[in-house]
Amino acid sequence: MMLSFVSLLSFTLLFIHGGSTQPPFACDSSNPETKNYLFCQTELPITQRARDLVSRLTLDEKISQLVNSAPAIPRLGIPAYEWWSEALHGVSNVGPGVKFDGTIKAATSFPQVILTAASFDPYQWYRIGQAIGREARAMYNAGEANGMTFWAPNINIFRDPRWGRGQETPGEDPFVVGKYAVSYVRGVQGDTFQGGKLHGHLQASACCKHFTAYDLDNWKGTNRFLFDARVTVQDLADTYQPPFEKCVRDGRASGVMCAYNRVNGVPSCADSSLLFKTLRGEWDFKGYVTSDCDAVAIIHNDQGYAKAPEDAVVDVLKAGMDLNCGSYLQNYTKSAVLQKKLPESQVDRALHNLFAVRMRLGLFNGNPVPNPFGNIGMDQICSPEHQILALEAARNGIVLLKNDAKLLPLPKSTMSLAVIGPNANSPQTLIGNYAGPPCKSVTPLQALGSYIKNTVYHPGCDTVSCSTGAIDKAVDIAKRADYVVLIMGLDQTEEREALDRVDLFLPGRQQELIVSVAKAAKRPVVLVLLSGGPIDISFAKDDPRIGGIFWAGYPGEGGGNALAEVIFGDHNPGGRLPVTWYPQDFTKVPMTDMRMRPESSLDYPGRTYRFYKGDTVFEFGYGLSYSKYSYSFTRVSQNNLYLNHSSSLHTKETSESVRYRLVSEVGAEICDERKITVHVGVKNNGELAGKHPVLLYVRHGNHGNGRPKKQLIGFRSVILSGGEMGEIQFEVNPCEHLSRANEYGLMVMEEGRHFLVVGDDKHPITIII
Repeated sequence: MMLSFVSLLSFTLLFIHGGSTQPPFACDSSNPETKNYLFCQTELPITQRARDLVSRLTLDEKISQLVNSAPAIPRLGIPAYEWWSEALHGVSNVGPGVKFDGTIKAATSFPQVILTAASFDPYQWYRIGQAIGREARAMYNAGEANGMTFWAPNINIFRDPRWGRGQETPGEDPFVVGKYAVSYVRGVQGDTFQGGKLHGHLQASACCKHFTAYDLDNWKGTNRFLFDARVTVQDLADTYQPPFEKCVRDGRASGVMCAYNRVNGVPSCADSSLLFKTLRGEWDFKGYVTSDCDAVAIIHNDQGYAKAPEDAVVDVLKAGMDLNCGSYLQNYTKSAVLQKKLPESQVDRALHNLFAVRMRLGLFNGNPVPNPFGNIGMDQICSPEHQILALEAARNGIVLLKNDAKLLPLPKSTMSLAVIGPNANSPQTLIGNYAGPPCKSVTPLQALGSYIKNTVYHPGCDTVSCSTGAIDKAVDIAKRADYVVLIMGLDQTEEREALDRVDLFLPGRQQELIVSVAKAAKRPVVLVLLSGGPIDISFAKDDPRIGGIFWAGYPGEGGGNALAEVIFGDHNPGGRLPVTWYPQDFTKVPMTDMRMRPESSLDYPGRTYRFYKGDTVFEFGYGLSYSKYSYSFTRVSQNNLYLNHSSSLHTKETSESVRYRLVSEVGAEICDERKITVHVGVKNNGELAGKHPVLLYVRHGNHGNGRPKKQLIGFRSVILSGGEMGEIQFEVNPCEHLSRANEYGLMVMEEGRHFLVVGDDKHPITIII
C-alpha cells in the first residue's frame, strides 16, 4: 500500500537515461604505439606492468601523479584520474570525482551507516556495498565520474558519544565494525559475500579510513589536526586496530587512508610502524595508502613534527604513504629529491602501488566495454531493486526503545494524527552527511499522511536547535488529535565532521516541547529520534505520557516510508543499538581520554559496553520488538577446550596466577581444530512475524584486571512467524573469540571458565592448559 501511494505522490527519478559519453581509458588498441608498452599487455602480472609504466616517466611526471587530482600524461596515452570520491552510504558528490551535473542527477541513498549497523545483518551490509559499487561503476561507464576509488568505509570505533562523525561508523564494537568493513568492501569491490573471488579485478575500489585511533574532530578547542591520541598497546590491540585488520586481511580492501591525528606522538601518515610494519608487513596489504586531505601539510605547518616541508614529504613517503589528498607532495617532492633528502626510488614505490590499483580497475586494458564490469549500465542507478534495498535497510535498522502498554503499533483506523517536530518534514535530515542527491524524497510527515488522511503538522520549533518555537500552537494541535507522533532529535547542524557535541541532551527547547505536547495529548505520545549519536532522554524513558520511543538514525531516502510502516505495524521492528546510550553525567569524562578500560582510583568509568562501569540510558544491543523472543543453548560441540596438546608451547601466568598461552604460538591449524559449534534455539513468543538479530557474547569467569565485562563474538538474524521456533548456528574460533589482549598488546587465551551468553541463557566453556 505504502509504496504505490508514495510512488504516485513523489517517486521521481532524478536522472535521465540517454546519451552518455565513454569513460577515458589508457592502452587504446587502435593506437599502434600501445603494442610496444608492456604496461598495456594484460597477460602480464600487474606488478610488472606498473613497474614498466613508472620506468617510462620523468621525475616531473612521477611527482604529478602523487596527488589526488592526477593529470594526464598525453605522450603515453594516460588520461587524467581523480582519486577522491566518496560513497559512505551511497555514491556521493562530496569529493571532486563525482558531480551529478550531467545526465545522471542522483544515486540511491542508503541509511547513514550507524542505522544500517543496527540491523546486525552482514549480508544486508554486503548487498548495500554491492549496490553502491554497481552504481559507482555505472557512473564511470557513462562517463560521469572521474575516478573509481571511493574513500569509504569509515571504520573508526564510535568511542565517545559526543563524536560528530560517529554517525558514519558501524558503532562502538570492534567485532561489529570489522564485520561491517569486510561486508561493505567485498560488496563495493565486486567480490562474493564469502570473499576470495576477485582474481585481481575491481568493480570499484574501497578505502578503509581513518587509520588509526581517530575519533575526535573538534571538541572544546581540541581539533583533529593537532590532537595527539595517547593509546595503550592493549587498547590498540583489542579496540582500535581490529577493524582495520579485518578490512585488509578478510575484506582485501584496495585502499587505506591514514588519519590527521598523531598516535603517541607520531603523525599517522608518517608512522612506518603503522604503514609498513603492521599494514603491509603483518596484514599483507596490497593496495594504496592515501592521506586524509591536507594531512601531509599539517605535519609541518600545524603539528611541527617536520622541520621543513621537504621533511614532511620524506617522512610520509618513507613511512609508506602513497598518495597525498592535496597539493603538498606536488609542491615539495622535487625539492626533497634535489636536496638528496628523498631517493627517487621512494617515489617509484608509491607509484607502483597507485598504478597497480588503476590497472586492477581495468583502466589500462583498452576499451572497457568488453572487460569485467564494463557492461554495467545506467539502469543500475536508482534501480527499483536498489531503492527497495534502501527501504529494507531502514526498516531493519530502526530501533524500538520503549512500548508501554503496547501502545504501538498505532491502529490504522485512527481518525486523526498530529505530527509535530522539526525533523518531521525535513528530507535533508534523513540522509545525514557524505550523501549525494537521493533518487527520491519522502519525509516522515508525507509517509505518515499516506496512512491517516486527517494528518495535521506543526514543526513546534523553528529548527532542530529549537532556540525559538511555537510550543503553544503545537500543544493546541496535539489536544485535538487521536494520536501524536513527535519527530525530534539532531541534524548536521548539531553533529557532523568538524563538530563534536559538548553534551548529550536534546538541543534548545526540544525537551520542553515534548513534555508539553505529551501532557496535553489525549493518549501517550510516540517519540521518534533522528540522530547519529546517543541522546540522554531519561526524561522520556521515565515519563508514562510518552508511550513509545523509536531511534531511527538518519534513515536515508527510504526512511520516511520505513518509519511509517513500523509505526503502523506493517513492519515489526528488530533493530538493536550499535552504541551505548550514556547519561549526561558521562560528559564529565574528557573526550581526549582514549583509555577504554576503567580506573576506579581515578574515577574513570571506562568506555563502551565492554568496559564501561556506570549507568546507561540504554545498553549496547538493546532493542524491542512487537514480539517477544526467547533463547536457549540447544547444543554445544564441546564444553572443555584443551590447549595442552604440545609441550613446545610456553605456558605463562598473569599477575593473578592465571595460566595462559599466546595465540601466536598456538597456530592457525590448532585453532581450526578446536573450533566449537554452538546451536541456539530461538522462539518468537508473539503474534507478529519478525526478523530478529541474535547476539552471542562471551564472558570470562573472572572479568576484571583489564578483561572485558563481555564481548560480542557472533550475531545472526532469524525470521520467525508468530509462535514459531527456529535454530541458528554459530562457529566459535577459540583463538579469535575466546582470547583477549594483555597489557603488552598480545592476544592470549587464559585457563579457566568462560561463559557463552545469549539473552538470559549462558553456557560454560572451560579452557584447560
